[in-house]
Amino acid sequence: MTIWRNAVIATLICVAATSASVAFRVQALTSGPATELAAKGASITARIALTDDPKRRPPRAGHFHQESYVVQATLKTIQMADSRQAVNVPITVFASGRDWSALLPSQHLEVTGRLARPTPGDLVAAILLVRGPPRVLTPPSDLQTVAGSLRSGLRAAADVLPPDQRGLLPGLVVGDVSRMDPQVASDLREAGMNHLHAVSGANLAIVAGAALAISRLIGLSLPMRAGFAAVAMIAFAVVARPSPSVLRALIMGLVAAIALGTGRARDGLAALSATVLLLMLFAPELARSYGFALSVAATAGILVLAPRWRDRLSRTQSEEEERDTSSGESHDHREPGLGRGDRECRDAKKPPCDGSGTSRRIPVPRWVAEAVAVPAAAQVAVTPVLVLMSGQLTPVAVLANLLVAPAVAPATLLGFGAALVAPPWPEAASLLVIPAGYAVGWIIRVAGWAVDLPFATLPWPSGLLGLGLLGLTVAVAIPILRRRAWRTMALTIASAALVAVLVIRPIAGPWPPKGWLMVMCDVGQGDGMIVAAGPGQGVVVDAGPDPVAMDKCLNRVGVDDVPLLVLTHPHADHVDGLPGVLRNRRVGAVVISPHRHDARSAAHASATLAQRRIPEWTAVPGTGWRFGPSQLTVLAPDPAMIEIQGQGEGSAINNASVVLHVRWRAGSILLGGDLETEAQEELLRRAPVRADILKTPHHGSHRQSPAFLASLGARVALISVGADNDYGHPAPPTLALLQRLGATAYRTDQSGDIAVVERDGGLAVVTRGL
Repeated sequence: MTIWRNAVIATLICVAATSASVAFRVQALTSGPATELAAKGASITARIALTDDPKRRPPRAGHFHQESYVVQATLKTIQMADSRQAVNVPITVFASGRDWSALLPSQHLEVTGRLARPTPGDLVAAILLVRGPPRVLTPPSDLQTVAGSLRSGLRAAADVLPPDQRGLLPGLVVGDVSRMDPQVASDLREAGMNHLHAVSGANLAIVAGAALAISRLIGLSLPMRAGFAAVAMIAFAVVARPSPSVLRALIMGLVAAIALGTGRARDGLAALSATVLLLMLFAPELARSYGFALSVAATAGILVLAPRWRDRLSRTQSEEEERDTSSGESHDHREPGLGRGDRECRDAKKPPCDGSGTSRRIPVPRWVAEAVAVPAAAQVAVTPVLVLMSGQLTPVAVLANLLVAPAVAPATLLGFGAALVAPPWPEAASLLVIPAGYAVGWIIRVAGWAVDLPFATLPWPSGLLGLGLLGLTVAVAIPILRRRAWRTMALTIASAALVAVLVIRPIAGPWPPKGWLMVMCDVGQGDGMIVAAGPGQGVVVDAGPDPVAMDKCLNRVGVDDVPLLVLTHPHADHVDGLPGVLRNRRVGAVVISPHRHDARSAAHASATLAQRRIPEWTAVPGTGWRFGPSQLTVLAPDPAMIEIQGQGEGSAINNASVVLHVRWRAGSILLGGDLETEAQEELLRRAPVRADILKTPHHGSHRQSPAFLASLGARVALISVGADNDYGHPAPPTLALLQRLGATAYRTDQSGDIAVVERDGGLAVVTRGL
């Protein structure tokens, strides 16, 4: 009772202290001039000090925009037309322009922009929306300059590696994901290995372990070894930047170093608890960080569950009986001369038994048991957080992390060594990253293999509902798995279900459907289509905004050879997924629009194609190709015509979209890119055409010509559109117009991938479902 009372009192004290810290922070942030001006949306000239690296934001689907960044900073002064005020509050800065990419923490800048209210729950005084480039007032501190040079040195040294490896190595070593390949990042996330490019306790433990080993070899005393390890961890944390997981791991590592140096016993769980409490007191905003929660949960699982599971796996039957005896279990009521294993064998009358009837358990080597127990415990511990965060389970994570574990330490140590020697000796750094690349390549290969396994990820309700369902599942599963008969029954049912899903379901509903002629990929807010061109081949029309989504769609359809790629126009939602098409595939040639209104946009795609030595062809009306069952003909745009303007930003580029008419034996489809009203009416006047199916131009926007749509005679309209997009696509008037014309609309945001197939001498539509 005393233990429970003390635990409750300690918990209440910690909650009170944390609540007081949050209250003081909220009071300081909501009572100053920055908050008042943010409520009015005031425009100011400000002096700010950066507290983190500027992070590039993903481009907004639809157009090529100037590079945009978000960065945490401290607002130092506010200057308006008639006043100047000194403040010292944290803010979040949103800005655009490449000037921000080279900035480092500790630099002071002068910027002009508008203050806005922060997102509810964020412990910042305001959001500053910056207009124009910053004016740099001070260089970074010496410490940040050194850290920045080490990070850039590692990036430069990694240039000798293949693109996927050169992006992951800096992320694995110092958390620098600026060049991470989107496909690799997706594979790591889906395989439950996302923690590898988020620097955490594992990286610090590797560095500290290496420092202890080196200091021991050179004969340092125990306190000196502990100090050397502490210095190594602090240096690593500075280079990697103090992210939530790094802060947690650093403080815990320093506590462990102090305990090592003083010769005191270490309690890992107590150190973790003290670390979390300290961080909550001085950085309460971490309470809303999923990354911090995942890091703490994984560490707690390794500390609490992993030792027990390791001992359970490596313990023999006789050791288990000795443990039971030493724990005080009474065996007086049992038959003399028989251990528990003897009785189980005698009662069950089944092997495994030796000649005397004694049960024998084959022990697992301790190192194997630990290698299995650590990732399993970490994955079990973080599962509730993953359910809250993303609504999915990752059963393959334990196996994937077990396979890559031997490669993490060499890659981290070699990469960190390369970062240290890169500024004075770049050639040596390049030599160090070559073996590190082999280790990183193994990690990438395992991640790609893991995500292709059946049930690599399982959908699960997110939020509190998913957490409650997970708890109920665990509560039911534990009693079942503890009883042999129930366990056997449960495994039998699970095996039958697995066979049903892997065998029966593919037979009943394979994807892609047999005889497919075209597949419209669900790439979100954008266009990405595959036209059948023969076994394993497909003509790709636009690549969508996301390389990962496009690559996965091509994999699902089984296309590894693209004889022709058509990029209808250079907007991000049609061409940013180009790396996904090029990933592990041969691309014969690329067709582009003859009108290049945006030189920067066109150059972006052209540079990617030039690196692969893929020729670019200009689309000319009347040009045609025949691939397998598909005949493609270019209808527009005409290079001789002047550009067709429209009403909105980017309308001229939309109206210069390449228009394709695709014919099959059973019918035809019109692929109109993002044509708007003016270009549709011009095409109707110049080259009227009929089509059984329409790829609705511009994602079903309201900019449609009723006469043009009516002239096609289409009975089906396909709409590639992202769920909950902020453009209002597809527009209700367009849907109503299609309905009046007798065209049935199919949308990727509601049906997932959409396939056109030949059926009964005509064309039909089959949806994959979400």
